[in-house]
Amino acid sequence: RLTDSATVQLDGELIVTAEGALVHRLDRGRVHLLRIALDGTVTALVNGDLEVHGTAASHDASTGANTIVVSYTTPSSMGELGLVTASGSHPLTDFSAALRRGGVTSLQELSVTARDGSDVHGWVLTPIDQGEPHPVLLVIHGGPFAQWGVSFFDEAQVYVDAGYAVVMCNPRGSAGYGEAHGRATRQRMGTVDFTDVIDFFEGALSRHPALDSARIGVMGGSYGGYLTAWTIANDHRFAGAIVERGYLDPETFVGTSDIGSFFSDEYTGTDPQRMRQQSPQALSGQVTTPTLVIHSEDDLRCPLSQGERFYAALKRNGVETELLIFPGENHELSRSGRPRHRVQRFEAVLDWWARYLPSVANPGIANPGIASPGVTSPGI
Repeated sequence: RLTDSATVQLDGELIVTAEGALVHRLDRGRVHLLRIALDGTVTALVNGDLEVHGTAASHDASTGANTIVVSYTTPSSMGELGLVTASGSHPLTDFSAALRRGGVTSLQELSVTARDGSDVHGWVLTPIDQGEPHPVLLVIHGGPFAQWGVSFFDEAQVYVDAGYAVVMCNPRGSAGYGEAHGRATRQRMGTVDFTDVIDFFEGALSRHPALDSARIGVMGGSYGGYLTAWTIANDHRFAGAIVERGYLDPETFVGTSDIGSFFSDEYTGTDPQRMRQQSPQALSGQVTTPTLVIHSEDDLRCPLSQGERFYAALKRNGVETELLIFPGENHELSRSGRPRHRVQRFEAVLDWWARYLPSVANPGIANPGIASPGVTSPGI
């Protein structure tokens, strides 16, 4: 039994070497490589503004030499390999050189004090040379026990290039901030996670004059879809919303997801009334925000019915809404789906924002409205 609270979060596999164990530490949007010696001494082998994703170690018995290689991402790289030596980490590759030449928008780190005094940490990205102020997208991560990090994020870069400022934060319930932070939303989803996101968003709007507080949208996938749906049921200031692959109805989620029953049991509990109190589907009647619902046909993590039922409720209530279903795709569409579908997804997202939240680089039309019958399904 541990006598101290868990303040350090480890990720990935434990690698044992003659000099100690190699572990990955998640910490405020970074992932570092640590070595823990047999005497308990902890040494940071790879740190800084990066995220280590994989580590391999070998030992040459003839020379006694140890070799450690890591794969990692940075704010301007989608993935590199590095050699770890006594003097630090040294790049072995530069796969993202062309990416940098094309231009990468930098992250602006920000911490905001929430209404109850808690710290909420995240980042802001703003377009370059597109005039100010910019329309703003609040982008909410999935998980919920996950984190936005310092690494290059293609979606944020696409939205910035399209003329939108992007606000991303790690509310309570996220990974990388200790055990208490990560467990804060257990059986109380839609509480401090929602207020943290809103407080961070308002803090970003107040501190960054380049952000137009009168032109705002919200979007997210998986748990981010959950919190997006929850947000628009409780806050009606957003010009539009995009709910992707959402965990939207805890009551019908149980027994239908490949994640297993433990997820809902732990996050929303088993009491029907308590589950309903944490359900965006139960609050769908409060939504007035124009909403695009995106889901994949073969999503086993958040089954298609989650998105269909939420869309149907909005449609029944007269909310401007569309449902976009991608055939043959699963929960990982945005990250590892067919290239054509990933492009179509970006096109659909930017089209929605052009209609309800136009920017200089993504101009809208005079009278935005539903341009399709309501349910669309791109070709394979």
